[in-house]
Amino acid sequence: MNTTVRRWGIPLGILALMTVITAIVNDPFSKAETRKEAIEIDGSSTVYPITKLMASEFNSSRNKKVEINVGISGTTGGFKKFCEGKTDISDASRPILKEEIAVCQKRGVKYIELPIAFDALTIVVNPKNDWANDITIAELKKIWEPTAQGKITKWNQIRSSWPDKPLNLYGPDKDSGTYDYFMEAIKDESKTTRNDYTSNKDDNMLVKGVSQDPNGLGYFGFAYYEANTTQLKALAVDSGKGSTMPSPQAMAKNLYQPLTRPLFIYINYHSAQVKPEVKEFVDFYLAKAPKLVNQVGYIPLSEEVYHLDLVQFNQGEVGTVFNGVAELNLTLAEVLRKRATLF
Repeated sequence: MNTTVRRWGIPLGILALMTVITAIVNDPFSKAETRKEAIEIDGSSTVYPITKLMASEFNSSRNKKVEINVGISGTTGGFKKFCEGKTDISDASRPILKEEIAVCQKRGVKYIELPIAFDALTIVVNPKNDWANDITIAELKKIWEPTAQGKITKWNQIRSSWPDKPLNLYGPDKDSGTYDYFMEAIKDESKTTRNDYTSNKDDNMLVKGVSQDPNGLGYFGFAYYEANTTQLKALAVDSGKGSTMPSPQAMAKNLYQPLTRPLFIYINYHSAQVKPEVKEFVDFYLAKAPKLVNQVGYIPLSEEVYHLDLVQFNQGEVGTVFNGVAELNLTLAEVLRKRATLF
């Protein structure tokens, strides 16, 4: 009897230990519990300036600093890490999509969706460009649709009054929420774009590209234009109701459509429960958003939306109100209406 116990005891003990280790490795919640106190954030390059400033201000307000790592993998790349349980917060320039929701559900990652600002997706050229001051949605589609690859390569092919000069394009890579939203906004049915353009997940590199190229044209979030107005020239956009320049005033009045969009942070529900630093940071983020969002160059949401964000976060209301799609032409009032459906 004792011999049998000794014979099987050690293998069974090893088997039990391996079972526990496997469960930990495959459980994103266990990963969250074993991570250090650092707050891990990744995702949208558009939201990055807000979150990076929030992280700096948060630590400036504390005696004990918190390690906050803010990456730029793009909205799609950020959601991939987030739904694998690798990050606590995901910056996003569009709502979470159905396929991403499915991955989060499969991995057991619950999330809290918080809109934090409005952005104007901005079309820019080099300041030496003295021919283009505005552009239409139809022209943007003509430039960027897949069939334009290798064909629309000069400025006069967009508008005959523009010069016979090379057209050099700069834009976000395909892991970017800005890329996704732009394709929707210009009504490109293929939901993709030409490939012969200079792409980068870091909007600062796109700024650099256009600022050094007299024949360049690119697009990215408004904050990157605001921070580089001497190096870039923004184009007014005409969606059929006249040309409108991107600005906080135009965003607030719903005049810069369809290139105005809400920005988000997504919080890992479990991280907020087991890591006090995450909860403290998100509370700080929502309290300071009206001031700091404006400071970065985006438009803050209303006090009521931020209040609903705070209530939702502290009550642990998980899920999305956008049904897994990136909706166009959302106004501040419509975002408020969608938040109200949670309560």
